[in-house]
Amino acid sequence: MSASAVFILDVKGKPLISRNYKGDVAMSEIEHFLPLLMQREEEGALAPLLSHGRVHFLWIKHSNLYLVATTLKNANASLVYSFLYKTVEVFSEYFKELEEESIRDNFVIVYELLDELMDFGFPQTTDSKILQEYITQQGNKLETGKSRVPPTVTNAVSWRSEGIKYKKNEVFIDVIESVNLLVNANGSVLLSEIVGTIKLKVFLSGMPELRLGLNDRVLFELTGRSGSKNKSVELEDVKFHQCVRLSRFDNDRTISFIPPDGDFELMSYRLSTQVKPLIWIESVIEKFSHSRVEIMVKAKGQFKKQSVANGVEISVPVPSDADSPRFKTSVGSAKYVPEKNVVIWSIKSFPGGKEYLMRAHFGLPSVEKEEMEGRPPIGVKFEIPYFTVSGIQVRYMKIIEKSGYQALPWVRYITQSGDYQLRTS
Repeated sequence: MSASAVFILDVKGKPLISRNYKGDVAMSEIEHFLPLLMQREEEGALAPLLSHGRVHFLWIKHSNLYLVATTLKNANASLVYSFLYKTVEVFSEYFKELEEESIRDNFVIVYELLDELMDFGFPQTTDSKILQEYITQQGNKLETGKSRVPPTVTNAVSWRSEGIKYKKNEVFIDVIESVNLLVNANGSVLLSEIVGTIKLKVFLSGMPELRLGLNDRVLFELTGRSGSKNKSVELEDVKFHQCVRLSRFDNDRTISFIPPDGDFELMSYRLSTQVKPLIWIESVIEKFSHSRVEIMVKAKGQFKKQSVANGVEISVPVPSDADSPRFKTSVGSAKYVPEKNVVIWSIKSFPGGKEYLMRAHFGLPSVEKEEMEGRPPIGVKFEIPYFTVSGIQVRYMKIIEKSGYQALPWVRYITQSGDYQLRTS
């Protein structure tokens, strides 16, 4: 079972737009949603599923909107939540930003989309590229004798249209890894994980079959290549785009698919391995006679010397009542952001193995207040091109199409900061 009706509410709980798919839940039931949500919030028992009598509300919040699905029966909750998040994604593709104003400005298109996204409570066409073929923001002129629904919707491959042609056939592959790290005041790593995504930009004619080969440890073990010479990676929590043949992957770990046209995320994965902090931060805070404070921060690049981190930003927390800032940096520039109570040290280019210093001086009316507040962690942002911290590699990309054209795959590797924080003593 799936949803009976879908509502989009403003922040006060007033329905902006709704679609009744099955007619088994009274549309007035939505009036109970916000009072119920506020009551649960006050009790500290807020949950993503709220019930009023026999009616269940499955909801998510996006910016200043609530998206709510109602159901009477024991619905497939994960399916409904996936649908609500996919609805947000589709609307964001159409309107750039999904908020109250974009819903009010595009009522007709929103109704059309709600009609196509779900049928009798079950998700139907949820691919925004396919929807954009026949639900356009320019409005539709009636053409007699022509079907408005493109054949793609009824194809076995609903995410790709037929008859696509390019003069130059190319595939661009981006392997992007985000490093999540939390280091305590003693320098011990409390949390360390890599969250990776493989994104494709596809410019291929016809209906090509693609096969992607990675240095996947399970695959190497299956094929008897798990020796010390073959560096492999053990992928966890792997999620694929709907185009990937899951049965084939389960059988022999082959990632085989007919891709959508243009940009899409092929897969995501996670590795909960102990990662050496790529940029290590040490800080010393000295206070002088209750009137000023001096902060010294040392940053060290702990990655390969041939790699360079770009756009490095180190956010150093300072007392909320600090004033009269003065900075001295061995490289880059520092600026005080009083509304966030941080100093942001920006380094455009940070080569591996290098070490840099930043000193900050502040006037301080009340040192005692700062001690009561506690100290937030130092945050680091960075991006290292041509490098993956996990060692994942694209071994091959085979492109097979019945016309037999030659296509070029291009691969780019990027490591960037995710939630990267170091606590200070």
